[in-house]
Amino acid sequence: MYDIVIIGGGPAGLTAAVYAARYKLSTVVISKETGGLMMYAADIENYPASKLISGVDLTKNMKEQVTSLGVEIKEDEVVEVSKQNNIFTVATSDNKYECKAVIIALGTQRRKLNVKGEDIFIGKGVSHCATCDAAFFKNKTAGVVGGGDSACKAALLVAEYASKVFMFVKGAAVTGEPVNLERVKGNKKIEILYNTDVAEIKGDKTVNSVVLGDGKNIPLDGVFIEIGMVPSLAILKEIGVDADDKGFVKVNAGMETNVEGCYAAGDIVSKQLKQIITACGDGANAAFSAYKFLRLK
Repeated sequence: MYDIVIIGGGPAGLTAAVYAARYKLSTVVISKETGGLMMYAADIENYPASKLISGVDLTKNMKEQVTSLGVEIKEDEVVEVSKQNNIFTVATSDNKYECKAVIIALGTQRRKLNVKGEDIFIGKGVSHCATCDAAFFKNKTAGVVGGGDSACKAALLVAEYASKVFMFVKGAAVTGEPVNLERVKGNKKIEILYNTDVAEIKGDKTVNSVVLGDGKNIPLDGVFIEIGMVPSLAILKEIGVDADDKGFVKVNAGMETNVEGCYAAGDIVSKQLKQIITACGDGANAAFSAYKFLRLK
């Protein structure tokens, strides 16, 4: 029986673990992949005290701090969360963990484009991770689908290797951070195509072109999909956690959900800004609320 089970080992979950340990709450973190999407960030330039740090290194630092405080991190996938008689049961494929409070820090998954060819060519020219796969496109032509900040960062990273990068932007403007937008527009390798939909991804054994919404065919060697994120909520249905119309968890200022003893933190939460630093703040708040619930009520 734990005081708290933290589901998710990204910045929100790891920060929650640090605070829970300092509050002397028995705690375990269960995460399919420690670090979550933070692991795939090539260059992080907006995390205080680090002018530039990779996602891998920041994950390592956070993980070391958590384990130094005696919190165990279980690399496993949670398949179900249930509640009975004020006790939560968190189940993985092989184990069950009981706790008095649970913090949901599952983060998000990358949104799919859902066009013909996307699933067929995953790993064969279609990628959702520029950090993982950009280097495979040295001296090749690649496309990045998306018009937000993640798309800008992906285009800039891919351009370090590729000879040509197309940005396929659905709207009339790119909405990345000004510093990244300036870098994209100043990069001669990157060409932005506005008001453009990718309707199909084509190829033989690997990707060789995309078909746009107007029927135009653009020859290229790979496509990076950067069109946002969707929350990972499937396991929360059993306990009835409320979500907004986009599927993100509703919380109050203390990161409390509508289910007593259940808290949420990080990108899975309905909020304006989804960044590593805001996820850390959420995790700290969630752990404090859980502490009050367990020790001060």
